[in-house]
Amino acid sequence: MNKKTDRQYLDQAPNEGKGLSQFAPYLINRIAHRYNQTLSDSVTAIGLTIPKMRVLAALATMGELTVNELSVVAVAEQSTMSRTLDQMERDSFILRVISETDSRARVISLTDVGLAAYREVWPQMSVAEDALFEGMDYKTRRAFLHTLSQIMANIRQNEI
Repeated sequence: MNKKTDRQYLDQAPNEGKGLSQFAPYLINRIAHRYNQTLSDSVTAIGLTIPKMRVLAALATMGELTVNELSVVAVAEQSTMSRTLDQMERDSFILRVISETDSRARVISLTDVGLAAYREVWPQMSVAEDALFEGMDYKTRRAFLHTLSQIMANIRQNEI
């Protein structure tokens, strides 16, 4: 297709009765939801929720983060994040301290208990991710991840 034809196609609403199978936001949402549902039983078995799992993964891979940063990378509203962090602090998964550079901000880090929980849930996260790419070769997987990264860069509103 040429650019004009591509644009005409993209500007058209999906055909009624054909579903949203060519609408990227819909597909991304469905995939993320299915991934989370797949992991739900695994994380619940070790006393976590999907939001708690996201916090553990963010902190384990990115290091200390503020509550605002965690809300962005763990994909949670700030009020939900605050309640999640209250529970995680109570359960000794995280440590919250006042930022040295901004007394209004709280910096969140993993405790040894939190890191152990992340290490326990990571294998299930990895298996669930691998299932998303079943039947695809490494090159296809890398290209898809590159495409998602580009989309993220296109829409990013935060530095993280």
